[in-house]
Amino acid sequence: MSFSLNKCMLIGVLGKDAETTFTTSNVAVTKFSVATTHSKKKGETWENITTWHNCTAFSLNDFTTDKLKKGAKVYVEGRIDHQTYEKDGQTKHFTQIIVNGFDGIIILDKKDTVQGSQAENQTETKPEIREEADENLPF
Repeated sequence: MSFSLNKCMLIGVLGKDAETTFTTSNVAVTKFSVATTHSKKKGETWENITTWHNCTAFSLNDFTTDKLKKGAKVYVEGRIDHQTYEKDGQTKHFTQIIVNGFDGIIILDKKDTVQGSQAENQTETKPEIREEADENLPF
């Protein structure tokens, strides 16, 4: 038996708000699209190329689905799924990312974690850094 791996990891931005529907057995199905961008040199200049990825997640919690809004930066991990169907006598191909459950999505935006005047009152504490030379260290 040979081993195989089908794993996809994306960091990108949502193109629109996620949409959640329910199956007949009451399983939540959340669909959203993620845009990733890479650069390609064209002549003497660099060109940004955006790729859209259709993602489907099952049984996400309400907290996560509420954060999946247009423009949100997210990390998505899952597997690539290719499907074929027929419409009007023509064969159509569809590729999507099936998200790995709850741990397959991480919201990378931090702007909603602290709201209003609370953000002004909170200060970020940084550890004190000493720049003393310790002559006992071997490096």
